[in-house]
Amino acid sequence: MSGIPEELIEQVRDSADLVAIVGESVELKRTGSDYRGACPFHGGTHRNFAVVPRKGLFYCYVCHEAGDVFTYFMKRFGMDYPTAVREVARKVGITIPERSARQGPDPNEPLYSAVGVAQDWFARQLQESPDAQGAREYLTGRGITIEVAGELGLGFAPRGADFQKAMAELGLKDDVLVTAGLLVRREDGTLAPRFRGRLLFPIQDLAGRMVAFGGRLLGAGEPKYLNSPETPIFHKGRSLYHLHLAKQAIRLEECAILVEGYFDALRLALNGIDNVVAPLGTALTPDQAVLLKRFTKTVILLYDSDAAGLRATFRAGDELLRHDIRVRVATMPPGEDPDSLVKSGGAAALTPILKQAVDVLERKIQLLELKGWFEGVEHRRNALDRLLPTIRAASNAITRDLYLGRVAERAGVSREVLAAEVATLPPGGTASTPRPAPSPAPGPAVRSPARAGASAELELLRVLVSHEPYRVRARVEVRAEWFEDATSREIFEALVAAAAGMPPGDAATGLSPRGQEVWTRLRERGESLTEAIADEVYASACETLELRPLWREYERLPPGSDKMTRRQDLQSRFPRAFQKTVQWQKQRKGTTP
Repeated sequence: MSGIPEELIEQVRDSADLVAIVGESVELKRTGSDYRGACPFHGGTHRNFAVVPRKGLFYCYVCHEAGDVFTYFMKRFGMDYPTAVREVARKVGITIPERSARQGPDPNEPLYSAVGVAQDWFARQLQESPDAQGAREYLTGRGITIEVAGELGLGFAPRGADFQKAMAELGLKDDVLVTAGLLVRREDGTLAPRFRGRLLFPIQDLAGRMVAFGGRLLGAGEPKYLNSPETPIFHKGRSLYHLHLAKQAIRLEECAILVEGYFDALRLALNGIDNVVAPLGTALTPDQAVLLKRFTKTVILLYDSDAAGLRATFRAGDELLRHDIRVRVATMPPGEDPDSLVKSGGAAALTPILKQAVDVLERKIQLLELKGWFEGVEHRRNALDRLLPTIRAASNAITRDLYLGRVAERAGVSREVLAAEVATLPPGGTASTPRPAPSPAPGPAVRSPARAGASAELELLRVLVSHEPYRVRARVEVRAEWFEDATSREIFEALVAAAAGMPPGDAATGLSPRGQEVWTRLRERGESLTEAIADEVYASACETLELRPLWREYERLPPGSDKMTRRQDLQSRFPRAFQKTVQWQKQRKGTTP
C-alpha cells in the first residue's frame, strides 16, 4: 500500500500521542475524556475542535474535518500517506527503513485518495445538505445526534448528479471513480453514482484508510443495504467493520465481540465497549476468521436470538473453531438486539449478558435440551446430527476431545462410536470442503433458470422430507411462493404444517395422489443424505429459489444505472446461483442462430 509493512504502521499509530502531536500547534484543554481547542483547519477561535485520545481520532464540529494521526498530517501539512506515516514515526522514535530506489509510487494511491475525498464530501452532505434532512431525522430516531454522526464519519449520498459534479470539480477522473466503486457504468455506457439516497457508513482498512462504504437505503426500495463492490483496495470477505479502531481494545481485552450490523457495532463503541467488530453484511468468511486471529484467540458472538440470528451464530462459530479460536455465545433477551439493548440500558445492560456467554457447543446443547431433542432415539439422532458439524469444526485437539466427551455423555452414546462418526469427514467439515449434492437427473452442465428452479424445488423438499431440523428452519427461512410447481408447494406446505416430532410419513397422509407419488420418491432419495450433504443442498436450493423471482424482476428493468446496481446486488447476495444463471445466459447466446 505505502511500501511500509502494515505491522509497522500499526505500531506507529499505537505509539503516537495524538493529544501531544496536535498540541504542538493547537492549544488544547481537557473536557471530560476529550480535549478541545480552536480548529487548525478552518481557522476558528472557539473550541469546536475535539481530540479523542481513547479512539485516536480528531473531529471539528464546524468544518467536519476528521481522521487519525496520519490524516492530521496529511490534511494539515499536505503530506501524502507514506510521508505522514514516516513523520509520525520520527516523532515517536520508530525507525522505518528507506524505500528501495527502484520502488515506484503505490498504484492504488489514486483509489485511496478518491474514496477519502468522497467520504469527506458525503460527510458534509449529511451535516449540511437539505436533501439529508431525512437521514438526520432517521439518525436522531436511533439516538445518534448529528454531532456524534460527524465523529463517526457517517455520510449521506444524495440522489441526482451532485456527486459526479463535485468529484469532477475536484479533479477526480471518472475511470478512477469507477475502479474505486463510487460510480457504476450503465449498460448504455453512461455513468451514475453507485450510492443514491443512502446513509453511508465509512469502511476503513487496518491502517485506517478509507476503502469502501456500506449504504443503508432510506425509504422504500431494494436492496436495504448496499456495499461498495470488490475493488483493488477493498475485499468484503477480508474486511471487518470497526476493526481499525477496535484492534487495540481487542488486544487489551484478549477478546473480540462479533455483532451482526453497523449500528450494533457503533452503539457498543459509543458506550465504551470498544472491542467490537462486524462482518459486512455477509456470513463470516475464512479470511475474516484469520483476520480476527491476528488479534485474539477468543471471540464472543453477540447476534440476535431469532432463528436467522442463531443460524448465523453457529455458522460463524464453526468457522472460528476451524481457525483454532475459542468461541462463546452471548444470548440476547427475546426481541432485543445489541443496538436496542445498549441504547435503552447502556453498557451496564450488556455486561451481565457478556459475562454469561457460554461455549458455542454448550449453547447448541442448551437449545436442543429446550426442544426435548435428547428424549427418544429418533430425536437424539437428530440432535447428534446438529452437534457433529461443530465437533468436526474444532481444529484444536483439546477442544475437540472435550467436545467429544461432553456430547457422548449428554447424548448417551459411547465415545468411541461418536469419535468414529466424527472422523467420517475431515476437520473443517461442510463449509470448507462441501461434498457435491447429487443431481436429481442427468442434464446439461448448466441448467436454465427455469429448470434450475424446478430442480431446486425438489432438492429442497428432499432435504425437508428426510431431516426434521431443516423443516424447523424452513418454517422461518423458506416462503411457499418460492415453489412454482403445484405439487411441490403442496408437499412443502404439508411439511411445514406438521407438528414438531411428527413422523414424516404422517405429514404425507393428506396429499393428493400425485403428491404422495412424488413424496415417496423424495423419501427414497433422501435416505442417502448425510448431514454434510444436506446442509449444502439446503443452502444451494434456497439460494436458487430466492434468486429466481428477483432475477426475473431484474431482466424486466429497462437499461440504466438501477439495473446495473440491482445486478451487482444480486451477484453479492446470491453468488453461486447468480454465476449459474449468467453461465446459462452466455451458453444460450452462444448457441443462438
